[in-house]
Amino acid sequence: MTLSEYFRVEPTHAGLVRLGFGAIAVAMSLYHMWVIATGQPEAMIFRGTHLLFALVLIFLAYRMSGKADGTPVLADYGLLAVGAGAILYLFVNFEYVTTRIYYIDDLSPADMAFAVLLIALVIEATRRVIGLALPITAMIFLIYALFINQVEPERLLDQMFLTTEGIFGPTLGVSATYVIIFVLFGSFMERTGTGQLFMDFALGITGHTAGGPGKVAVVSSSLFGTISGSAVANVMVDGPISIPLMKRTGFKPHFAAAVEAVASTGGQIMPPIMGAAAFVMAEFLQVSYAQVTLWAVIPALLYYLACFGAVHFEAKRVGLHGVPRSELPPLSKTFRERGHLFIPILVILVGMYSGYSAPMSAFVGTLACFPVAALRASTRGCVTLPNIIDALIDGARNALAVALACACAGIVIGVVTLTGLGIVFTQFVVVLAQNSLFLALVLTGIAGIVLGMGMPTTPAYIVMTSLLVPALIKLGALVPAAHMFAFYFAILSAITPPVALAVYAAASLAKSDLWASGLAAIRIGAAGFIVPFMFVYQPAILMIGEWPEILQAAASASVGCLVLAAGLHGYLLRRSRHWESAVLVAAAIGLIDPNWLTDLLGAIAVVGIAAIQRFTPEPAPAKV
Repeated sequence: MTLSEYFRVEPTHAGLVRLGFGAIAVAMSLYHMWVIATGQPEAMIFRGTHLLFALVLIFLAYRMSGKADGTPVLADYGLLAVGAGAILYLFVNFEYVTTRIYYIDDLSPADMAFAVLLIALVIEATRRVIGLALPITAMIFLIYALFINQVEPERLLDQMFLTTEGIFGPTLGVSATYVIIFVLFGSFMERTGTGQLFMDFALGITGHTAGGPGKVAVVSSSLFGTISGSAVANVMVDGPISIPLMKRTGFKPHFAAAVEAVASTGGQIMPPIMGAAAFVMAEFLQVSYAQVTLWAVIPALLYYLACFGAVHFEAKRVGLHGVPRSELPPLSKTFRERGHLFIPILVILVGMYSGYSAPMSAFVGTLACFPVAALRASTRGCVTLPNIIDALIDGARNALAVALACACAGIVIGVVTLTGLGIVFTQFVVVLAQNSLFLALVLTGIAGIVLGMGMPTTPAYIVMTSLLVPALIKLGALVPAAHMFAFYFAILSAITPPVALAVYAAASLAKSDLWASGLAAIRIGAAGFIVPFMFVYQPAILMIGEWPEILQAAASASVGCLVLAAGLHGYLLRRSRHWESAVLVAAAIGLIDPNWLTDLLGAIAVVGIAAIQRFTPEPAPAKV
């Protein structure tokens, strides 16, 4: 099949735009794969090419309204040409850009004109693809620099356009180096049927147990989250299967939506392949991505253990059962037909933990996807030219939001660096928290949730890293713990009302009330709000420290997360009375806090409640 046959080009404007978008998207994906295989060019060239591809595709695909439909109008083509022209201006004058002394040599009129145009176009393209929050934030920072800090306009334009400290800064470099290849890997995995493997695998393991469909959502979403990196995308892939299954077996619609939202949100914190912000963290901390995944292992397991426990205890409380085994795909059959699709993930893991870079490991894993799918007849049908082209197009399309978020966040970082705002804000937080680390953590957590409500995890984390994380470090938090804290709370906004995007997506599938779904999501994901505080105070949860300490912290926190789920959902050995649930929640917090005294008190409380429930009658049945 030829490309023209695949795209079925129609002699219309829409047909030509579709062909052009597909061809450019394929070129973008292949370019980044080629760079990983052969080595990166100079930073400005590489990051500029990444942004050039992204701007062209966004102005082709996204209209002024922000919707990805319809065909471009003349204004869209004009913006596309101006954006491309600004970046090509840098390429053509690359020797001049690299040999001039920034902040000292004057900018030419062309420098200033193209700088203003590119800043405006990055903000506009970001608005089209992810909404208003981040563009407004960038504009507020620019206003602060010009009118409050009174930075010279020429110096500001120099920073943003002609250096690698603004739009073309390290955050855009993370998108170009790390994010796009992992997004491509996820697209290739999806196109070879790995999503169905994860669902069948989860059904085979947990589908028959109490509340089995809910547990299936937890397991499958944690697995799929490793290749999607987006809570909403995860919901929209897993939700159409898991939510109706949960409702069919008796879960209320709002609870089914909450389970899917919480499980999908955790995909960004679940190793081995986390969300895009994890790559930014590795870049900021100058550590390997493998080190970040090591820090994330125990917190991620605690998050999903609490989620799994919430489903189990809720199912037991209202008397729900699993799916009959006769209706479930046998685990042996699943592995026989699709188990080989785990191989690309193993390739990445082996590569990263053998010392190869994360991009190279992901590149090899991506290349392995379709050959691995060709190994067995059950998945061989996925290995077609149109499917490969679709995977390349999907990879580029799915990388656009992160690319523009990183470019726009570069404006914020550039202002912070140029004005010293980070130091001012750190001092403000320290004074406001009255030198209390706990109050600073609370302020940071609230800020993370608020920022995350209006923008994706990556830019929310970047802003927090610039403004809030230094204050946590100054007040005594270890650097990795402070960054992981910010990372978690940037993610948790997806399940925190009033703006909870993952809950919105799941509630639309479940046809449930948004507020009921949001409140249920907070109960299910409660451990996610508590564990970050604990790993700041006890870094052993991040695997920092001696192994006996790490194992003790992990064990007590694991029990604590299960007890927390039992307390919040009113069931341990039987349905709990209100006071029993309150004691269980208090005991859980004591167990999650990795301290021998709180562990002992928590354990005594749990044993006491278990004994009471074992030898006293059950309260009146709960309303389903």
